[in-house]
Amino acid sequence: MAILVVTAIIVFQQDALPAHQGHPAAAAASAAAGAGRSDSSEGYRLVPVEVPDRHGEDLPVAFRIIGPDQRPATGFQLNMTKQLHFFVVRDDLSVYRHVHPEPDGDTWRTAVSLPGDGHFRMYAEFIPPSTARHPEPVVLGVPFEVPGDATKAALPSPSTETTTDSGYRVVVQGGLTLPRGAPAKIRLAVSEPGGAPVESLEPHLGAYGHITAFHTEQLSTTHLHPVEMVGIPVLRGTLTFDVWFGEAGDHRLFLEFRHGGQLHTAALTFTVA
Repeated sequence: MAILVVTAIIVFQQDALPAHQGHPAAAAASAAAGAGRSDSSEGYRLVPVEVPDRHGEDLPVAFRIIGPDQRPATGFQLNMTKQLHFFVVRDDLSVYRHVHPEPDGDTWRTAVSLPGDGHFRMYAEFIPPSTARHPEPVVLGVPFEVPGDATKAALPSPSTETTTDSGYRVVVQGGLTLPRGAPAKIRLAVSEPGGAPVESLEPHLGAYGHITAFHTEQLSTTHLHPVEMVGIPVLRGTLTFDVWFGEAGDHRLFLEFRHGGQLHTAALTFTVA
């Protein structure tokens, strides 16, 4: 059985374009830089109902989103094809999960797999139904603990390349530092081992790619989507992300893209200064 290996090249480049966090159709559906540090925002509050108390596969998670009227909210605008995006990370960012809960009465439910114990943080991202034009998602975050070994793994140092579990290689060119408080670009070119650009990236949640970045100390998050619109051929396999980071420090970036009928996730450490 042949194994296809694809190389992804990311270019970090400062740019003077407006600092929105995605393409025109998805810019409004990209979380602002530094979100998720609190369990409440914009009148909404995240209330855990059931969180994992052990590590394992398909562990149930349940929570409520309490709205400005102090009642559970279960109807939100579609944001990249889903009403609600849900993320779980370990405090050392060695674990990353991105799933999509569904409402069950007044409660949102999903399941996550956790490979070990420790301290975690969960995030709920959604667009309120009453948000005006060009909405920006609300991102709420709360910590939880799985009793056991909470030893933090060392954060991988900034590196120009990484490899996904599925064998895809991500190579960073142009430096590993992004400007603080200024617009910049992340460009990602996907190519096959022979060097030919991969121009057949498949849509995933309404986009050709997703970047979710977390501040390594504050665990605030930034969710990004590429400029390239789904349905338009990707020129030479290149994706462009317009970004703006307001917090200095190291960030762990998780890149999700779909190719060959499978979802692939690559992790990189970079610095905002």
